[in-house]
Amino acid sequence: MNLEQLRDEEEQLRQQVRELGPEQRKLFYKRQEKEIKDPDTYAVLNYFFVAGLHHFYLRKYLWGSIDLTLMVIGILTFPIGGFVLLILLVLLELPQLFMSQRIVQRYNNQVMRDCLAQAKNQTRVVTH
Repeated sequence: MNLEQLRDEEEQLRQQVRELGPEQRKLFYKRQEKEIKDPDTYAVLNYFFVAGLHHFYLRKYLWGSIDLTLMVIGILTFPIGGFVLLILLVLLELPQLFMSQRIVQRYNNQVMRDCLAQAKNQTRVVTH
């Protein structure tokens, strides 16, 4: 999905939030506030720390661990060819830097979908 499609999707989700009752909306915003991520923070973590911290920021722990491990191995073996590993790691992560807006928008839309479902389910449980 391109950024425009992701923003359209976000607007559709926001419309669904506006259709919620007051208590459901309150639950939605309470959960969303804790989960939503900032694209600029993601980009900064990617730009300054290629070690995978941006993956941890979006709770992609496996990818973050892989990046961090490769970075450490590259640094420790730098004189013997680790620089090649570091260059490959940078080349692998570079596109994510340029797509940070789209990556975080996709993540945030998923957060909104999850929070919306939880808010709807929570009030169903309370009313029954």
